[in-house]
Amino acid sequence: MVCIVHTYAKPVLNTPVLVEGLPGIGFVANISALHLIQELRAELFAEISSSSFQDFTVTAKDGEMRSPINKLYYHKGRGKERDIIILYGNTQALTTVGQYELCGCVLDMAEELRCRCVMTLGGLKREKKVTLPKLYCAASDSESLHEAFDLGAKAIRGHIFGVAGLLVGLGGLKGIKGLCLLAETPGFYPDATAAREILKAVCRILHLKVDLTKLDLAVETTMKILESFGLATRPTEKRTGEESRFRWLI
Repeated sequence: MVCIVHTYAKPVLNTPVLVEGLPGIGFVANISALHLIQELRAELFAEISSSSFQDFTVTAKDGEMRSPINKLYYHKGRGKERDIIILYGNTQALTTVGQYELCGCVLDMAEELRCRCVMTLGGLKREKKVTLPKLYCAASDSESLHEAFDLGAKAIRGHIFGVAGLLVGLGGLKGIKGLCLLAETPGFYPDATAAREILKAVCRILHLKVDLTKLDLAVETTMKILESFGLATRPTEKRTGEESRFRWLI
């Protein structure tokens, strides 16, 4: 097994935009994607399992099991809103081959739904305290890049590791436009402030109407999920070398 897809529905969408929201630095993308799902009442249509995901499940007090999983949701835009596909989950693949297989699988599914644009989200780690996070961007095409510049984002130089970079790169090979948006974050715990800045930009680009006042609920939900998988600790707890465990993920 590499990737196994369980499809529950095949939505009919109008050139949707794929928005990525998997765990990474500051869990910025994860929080943003969950908030979009909750506020837009996006509907689940597929789940992806992979042999490159973590090799364990987590059990709750009632005996329920939670496995590493990626999920795909959709939202049909109202009025000027764009149709979107949201990639959300509690893990990325843990190997290079697994990341390529996962991104290829997601892009193939998105293409079947006539997706011609992908937007990846993430955090850009800063060692100093971040009061008002700045946005940074990279894109596979000049149109997407200048759209981000118009929102005040600055160009980022260097490497963008993980799904946030790979989806844009592989999408470009398929003729799919791609934009990566990153917000500054200390990166140690779910960062609501960075997620809020990312969501403001996403909503402006996709013409979405989303209430950001309830963002803390998405942060708390994200924190509980990540804690159950041992991927995060509360900021008041003593941090150890484990905090660098996922340093390669954006």
